[in-house]
Amino acid sequence: MTFFIDIIKGMLIGIANIIPGVSGGTMAVSLGIYDKLISSVSGLLKDWKSSLKTLLPIVLGCALGIVAFTYAIEYLLSRHTFLTCMAFVGLILGGIPILLASLKKELQKSGSRIGLSGVLAFVLLFAVAVFLPMMNAEDEVLKTFSVSPGTMVSLFFVGVVASATMVIPGVSGSLVMMILGYYYGIINTIKSFLDSLKAFDTAGLIHGFALLVPFGIGVLLGIFLIAKLITFLFEKYGIQTYCAILGLIAASPFAIFYNTGALSRISSLSPVSVLLGILLGAVFGLVTWKLGEK
Repeated sequence: MTFFIDIIKGMLIGIANIIPGVSGGTMAVSLGIYDKLISSVSGLLKDWKSSLKTLLPIVLGCALGIVAFTYAIEYLLSRHTFLTCMAFVGLILGGIPILLASLKKELQKSGSRIGLSGVLAFVLLFAVAVFLPMMNAEDEVLKTFSVSPGTMVSLFFVGVVASATMVIPGVSGSLVMMILGYYYGIINTIKSFLDSLKAFDTAGLIHGFALLVPFGIGVLLGIFLIAKLITFLFEKYGIQTYCAILGLIAASPFAIFYNTGALSRISSLSPVSVLLGILLGAVFGLVTWKLGEK
């Protein structure tokens, strides 16, 4: 029974990881398996049998959750762009009170103030989160990748960065991919691969493998390698790290609206759509806040 319960929990974590603004780490904490998950990943080389026994149902459920929700995300972004963006923004901003509380605890523990270094970390990540989306073409919902050595290398490094942030409660790996301009391309690649699998399209499967394999390798390496670096940063430079994360999150609503093309369509929205979007943002913000509190 525990095996199947862990599969269900893994599915929820997988769905959380694919939604920009929702932290898979926060979901794991809320479900009560974060410590078990992290310790199993850390001890994989020392006690691989026990670690695999713990990780297998969670990873399987995570994969199922990603596959199942990929189609929903693609539909929502293409058909209900503004409302989906507002839901994402609510999910993102709802996590800010929890991060502020964590920063406050860090300040109390260290007995220091934010200081110039914390302010600079906030401003730097805020600027990066605003600048990077502007380097990408607006309205990238239908973006697709072509197979090339440059694309494969880029997907590898994006996988490393995204997975490193996925394991941190309060930080969304999908949001980082969106800011980098790779979120829609990866979602569309997964969807195209699944469509090819259903149709037994060999060419489509090969194309999908060529793109998803380097990304998947990057994800695995990011979990094992870069996550340790981020843990080090939290231990040694906790205040600056929290300030940097807050800067990233504060600028992320702009990145979401810009990359989806919703920014240029706001003027054409009806008052009802705007009010519904605000309501959705408030509701989903409350959901993230409550999950983070737990």
